Amino acid sequence: MIIDGRFHGPDGSGNGGYVAGRLAGRVPFDTVTVTLRQPPPLDTELAVTVDDERGHSARLWHGDRLIAEALAGAIVVPPIAPVPFERAVEAAEKYRAAEYHPFPGCFVCGPEREPGDGLRLEPGPVAEGTVAAPWVPERVPERELVWAALDCPGGWSFDVAERPAVLGTMTGQVMDVPEAGEECVVLGFARSREGRKMHAATALYGADGRLLGRAEQIWIEIDPERFGG
Repeated sequence: MIIDGRFHGPDGSGNGGYVAGRLAGRVPFDTVTVTLRQPPPLDTELAVTVDDERGHSARLWHGDRLIAEALAGAIVVPPIAPVPFERAVEAAEKYRAAEYHPFPGCFVCGPEREPGDGLRLEPGPVAEGTVAAPWVPERVPERELVWAALDCPGGWSFDVAERPAVLGTMTGQVMDVPEAGEECVVLGFARSREGRKMHAATALYGADGRLLGRAEQIWIEIDPERFGG
Protein backbone atom coordinates (compact mmCIF):
# COMPACT_ATOMS: atom_id res chain seq x y z
CA MET A 1 0.00 0.00 0.00
CA ILE A 2 1.20 3.51 -0.83
CA ILE A 3 -0.37 6.63 0.70
CA ASP A 4 -0.13 9.29 -1.98
CA GLY A 5 1.32 12.57 -0.73
CA ARG A 6 -1.90 14.34 -1.67
CA PHE A 7 -3.69 12.61 1.22
CA HIS A 8 -1.76 14.13 4.08
CA GLY A 9 -2.98 15.56 7.37
CA PRO A 10 0.00 17.06 9.19
CA ASP A 11 2.93 17.72 6.85
CA GLY A 12 4.66 14.45 6.01
CA SER A 13 1.96 12.25 7.54
CA GLY A 14 -1.08 10.58 6.00
CA ASN A 15 -4.51 11.87 7.00
CA GLY A 16 -5.68 9.58 9.79
CA GLY A 17 -9.19 8.98 8.49
CA TYR A 18 -8.03 8.29 4.94
CA VAL A 19 -5.34 5.84 6.07
CA ALA A 20 -7.82 4.18 8.45
CA GLY A 21 -10.29 3.79 5.61
CA ARG A 22 -7.68 2.23 3.33
CA LEU A 23 -6.69 -0.30 5.98
CA ALA A 24 -10.31 -0.95 7.03
CA GLY A 25 -10.98 -2.04 3.46
CA ARG A 26 -8.72 -5.05 4.09
CA VAL A 27 -10.95 -6.33 6.93
CA PRO A 28 -14.25 -8.05 5.96
CA PHE A 29 -16.55 -6.38 8.49
CA ASP A 30 -18.99 -3.49 8.19
CA THR A 31 -17.67 -1.84 11.38
CA VAL A 32 -13.91 -1.65 11.84
CA THR A 33 -11.67 -0.21 14.57
CA VAL A 34 -8.38 1.23 13.32
CA THR A 35 -5.63 2.29 15.73
CA LEU A 36 -2.87 4.55 14.40
CA ARG A 37 0.42 3.74 16.13
CA GLN A 38 2.82 5.98 14.18
CA PRO A 39 2.43 8.87 11.71
CA PRO A 40 1.71 7.12 8.37
CA PRO A 41 4.52 7.89 5.91
CA LEU A 42 3.66 9.24 2.46
CA ASP A 43 4.73 8.08 -1.00
CA THR A 44 6.35 5.03 0.56
CA GLU A 45 5.73 1.33 0.01
CA LEU A 46 4.00 -0.01 3.12
CA ALA A 47 3.29 -3.67 3.85
CA VAL A 48 -0.11 -5.01 4.88
CA THR A 49 -0.33 -8.25 6.82
CA VAL A 50 -3.37 -10.25 7.97
CA ASP A 51 -3.47 -12.43 11.07
CA ASP A 52 -5.09 -15.49 9.53
CA GLU A 53 -6.69 -16.72 6.32
CA ARG A 54 -10.07 -15.30 7.39
CA GLY A 55 -8.56 -11.79 7.52
CA HIS A 56 -10.10 -10.85 10.85
CA SER A 57 -7.42 -8.21 11.41
CA ALA A 58 -4.87 -6.34 9.33
CA ARG A 59 -1.70 -4.43 10.15
CA LEU A 60 0.16 -1.74 8.25
CA TRP A 61 3.96 -1.76 8.43
CA HIS A 62 6.84 0.48 7.39
CA GLY A 63 9.69 -1.98 7.59
CA ASP A 64 9.52 -3.35 11.13
CA ARG A 65 7.57 -0.33 12.44
CA LEU A 66 3.87 -0.92 13.08
CA ILE A 67 1.98 2.04 11.62
CA ALA A 68 -1.64 1.00 12.15
CA GLU A 69 -3.83 -2.00 12.89
CA ALA A 70 -7.46 -2.76 12.06
CA LEU A 71 -9.89 -5.29 13.47
CA ALA A 72 -13.62 -5.87 13.76
CA GLY A 73 -15.32 -3.13 15.80
CA ALA A 74 -18.72 -2.20 17.15
CA ILE A 75 -20.68 1.00 17.80
CA VAL A 76 -23.42 0.70 20.41
CA VAL A 77 -24.42 4.35 20.95
CA PRO A 78 -26.94 6.27 18.80
CA PRO A 79 -25.54 8.47 15.99
CA ILE A 80 -25.38 12.24 16.19
CA ALA A 81 -28.68 13.76 15.12
CA PRO A 82 -28.59 15.43 11.70
CA VAL A 83 -29.01 19.13 10.96
CA PRO A 84 -30.30 20.69 7.71
CA PHE A 85 -27.79 21.37 4.95
CA GLU A 86 -28.51 25.10 5.16
CA ARG A 87 -27.58 25.12 8.84
CA ALA A 88 -24.30 23.37 8.07
CA VAL A 89 -23.55 26.04 5.45
CA GLU A 90 -24.13 28.73 8.07
CA ALA A 91 -21.93 26.87 10.58
CA ALA A 92 -19.07 26.70 8.07
CA GLU A 93 -18.88 30.50 8.14
CA LYS A 94 -17.72 30.21 11.77
CA TYR A 95 -14.97 27.67 11.06
CA ARG A 96 -12.08 28.33 13.48
CA ALA A 97 -9.42 27.71 10.82
CA ALA A 98 -9.99 31.25 9.62
CA GLU A 99 -8.06 32.26 12.75
CA TYR A 100 -5.59 29.41 13.10
CA HIS A 101 -5.17 25.89 11.76
CA PRO A 102 -2.42 23.62 13.15
CA PHE A 103 -2.26 21.66 9.84
CA PRO A 104 -3.46 24.07 7.12
CA GLY A 105 -2.63 21.67 4.29
CA CYS A 106 -4.77 18.82 5.67
CA PHE A 107 -6.54 16.92 2.87
CA VAL A 108 -9.86 16.99 4.74
CA CYS A 109 -10.10 20.36 6.49
CA GLY A 110 -7.08 22.37 5.38
CA PRO A 111 -7.96 25.90 4.21
CA GLU A 112 -4.85 25.99 2.01
CA ARG A 113 -6.08 23.15 -0.25
CA GLU A 114 -7.44 24.13 -3.64
CA PRO A 115 -11.04 23.25 -4.51
CA GLY A 116 -11.08 19.77 -6.03
CA ASP A 117 -7.73 18.88 -4.46
CA GLY A 118 -8.80 18.53 -0.82
CA LEU A 119 -12.24 18.03 0.70
CA ARG A 120 -12.08 21.52 2.24
CA LEU A 121 -14.54 20.68 5.02
CA GLU A 122 -15.20 23.62 7.34
CA PRO A 123 -16.80 22.31 10.55
CA GLY A 124 -18.38 25.14 12.50
CA PRO A 125 -20.46 25.16 15.69
CA VAL A 126 -24.18 24.31 15.62
CA ALA A 127 -24.61 23.52 19.35
CA GLU A 128 -22.51 23.11 22.48
CA GLY A 129 -19.77 20.59 21.61
CA THR A 130 -21.24 19.95 18.14
CA VAL A 131 -19.95 21.09 14.75
CA ALA A 132 -21.30 20.61 11.23
CA ALA A 133 -19.98 21.12 7.71
CA PRO A 134 -21.52 20.84 4.26
CA TRP A 135 -19.95 18.39 1.81
CA VAL A 136 -20.90 18.19 -1.86
CA PRO A 137 -18.62 15.61 -3.54
CA GLU A 138 -17.91 16.33 -7.20
CA ARG A 139 -17.98 12.60 -7.99
CA VAL A 140 -19.01 9.41 -6.24
CA PRO A 141 -16.31 9.02 -3.57
CA GLU A 142 -14.46 5.85 -2.65
CA ARG A 143 -15.28 4.48 0.80
CA GLU A 144 -11.91 5.62 2.16
CA LEU A 145 -12.91 9.20 1.29
CA VAL A 146 -16.03 8.76 3.42
CA TRP A 147 -13.72 7.64 6.24
CA ALA A 148 -11.65 10.78 5.61
CA ALA A 149 -14.74 13.01 5.74
CA LEU A 150 -15.68 11.37 9.05
CA ASP A 151 -12.24 12.16 10.51
CA CYS A 152 -11.56 15.86 11.13
CA PRO A 153 -15.00 17.05 12.29
CA GLY A 154 -14.45 14.97 15.42
CA GLY A 155 -11.30 16.92 16.22
CA TRP A 156 -12.97 20.26 15.49
CA SER A 157 -15.72 19.46 18.01
CA PHE A 158 -12.97 20.23 20.53
CA ASP A 159 -10.80 23.36 20.46
CA VAL A 160 -8.04 21.90 18.27
CA ALA A 161 -7.19 25.36 16.99
CA GLU A 162 -5.81 26.15 20.45
CA ARG A 163 -4.89 22.60 21.50
CA PRO A 164 -3.80 20.64 18.38
CA ALA A 165 -4.58 16.92 18.30
CA VAL A 166 -4.33 13.98 15.90
CA LEU A 167 -6.53 10.95 15.40
CA GLY A 168 -5.47 7.96 17.50
CA THR A 169 -8.31 5.45 17.10
CA MET A 170 -11.33 5.42 14.83
CA THR A 171 -14.16 2.92 14.82
CA GLY A 172 -15.97 3.53 11.55
CA GLN A 173 -19.02 2.20 9.77
CA VAL A 174 -19.85 3.20 6.19
CA MET A 175 -23.35 2.22 5.08
CA ASP A 176 -23.31 3.96 1.69
CA VAL A 177 -21.46 6.59 -0.32
CA PRO A 178 -22.93 9.89 -1.55
CA GLU A 179 -23.96 10.53 -5.12
CA ALA A 180 -21.98 13.02 -7.19
CA GLY A 181 -23.22 16.51 -6.35
CA GLU A 182 -25.28 15.35 -3.37
CA GLU A 183 -25.70 17.92 -0.60
CA CYS A 184 -24.36 16.07 2.46
CA VAL A 185 -23.78 17.12 6.06
CA VAL A 186 -20.98 15.81 8.26
CA LEU A 187 -21.11 16.40 12.02
CA GLY A 188 -18.72 16.10 14.94
CA PHE A 189 -19.60 15.79 18.60
CA ALA A 190 -17.28 16.15 21.62
CA ARG A 191 -18.13 13.29 24.00
CA SER A 192 -15.52 13.68 26.75
CA ARG A 193 -11.92 14.60 27.55
CA GLU A 194 -9.47 12.64 29.72
CA GLY A 195 -6.19 14.53 29.97
CA ARG A 196 -4.64 14.48 26.48
CA LYS A 197 -7.29 12.06 25.18
CA MET A 198 -10.47 13.38 23.58
CA HIS A 199 -13.42 11.13 22.77
CA ALA A 200 -15.49 12.28 19.79
CA ALA A 201 -18.19 11.04 17.45
CA THR A 202 -18.92 11.90 13.81
CA ALA A 203 -21.72 11.18 11.36
CA LEU A 204 -22.38 11.77 7.66
CA TYR A 205 -25.89 12.27 6.30
CA GLY A 206 -27.12 12.38 2.71
CA ALA A 207 -29.49 14.89 1.16
CA ASP A 208 -32.51 12.72 2.01
CA GLY A 209 -31.45 12.39 5.65
CA ARG A 210 -30.10 8.85 5.33
CA LEU A 211 -27.13 7.97 7.51
CA LEU A 212 -24.21 7.28 5.17
CA GLY A 213 -21.53 6.68 7.79
CA ARG A 214 -20.53 7.22 11.39
CA ALA A 215 -17.52 6.93 13.66
CA GLU A 216 -16.40 6.92 17.26
CA GLN A 217 -12.92 8.35 17.81
CA ILE A 218 -10.09 8.96 20.25
CA TRP A 219 -7.96 12.04 19.55
CA ILE A 220 -4.57 12.66 21.17
CA GLU A 221 -3.36 16.16 21.99
CA ILE A 222 0.14 16.73 20.56
CA ASP A 223 2.86 19.31 20.11
CA PRO A 224 2.79 20.11 16.35
CA GLU A 225 6.49 20.96 16.37
CA ARG A 226 7.40 17.50 17.64
CA PHE A 227 4.77 15.40 15.86
CA GLY A 228 6.38 12.79 13.66
CA GLY A 229 9.84 13.52 15.03
